[in-house]
Amino acid sequence: MHRKPHLPQKSCRHCARPFTWRRKWERCWHDVRYCSERCRREARRGATTL
Repeated sequence: MHRKPHLPQKSCRHCARPFTWRRKWERCWHDVRYCSERCRREARRGATTL
C-alpha cells in the first residue's frame, strides 16, 4: 500500500514550485504558504525592500 501519490499539494508563493503535505504540517496545513524556510526568508526580505 503506497499512499504518497495521494497527498495534497500546494504551490509555493515565492518560487511557485509544487510541494506536498508533510506530517509536521498536519495541524497547520491551511497556514503553510512556502515550500521551505529559505523561500519564507527570501519572500520576507523581498517584501521589506520594496
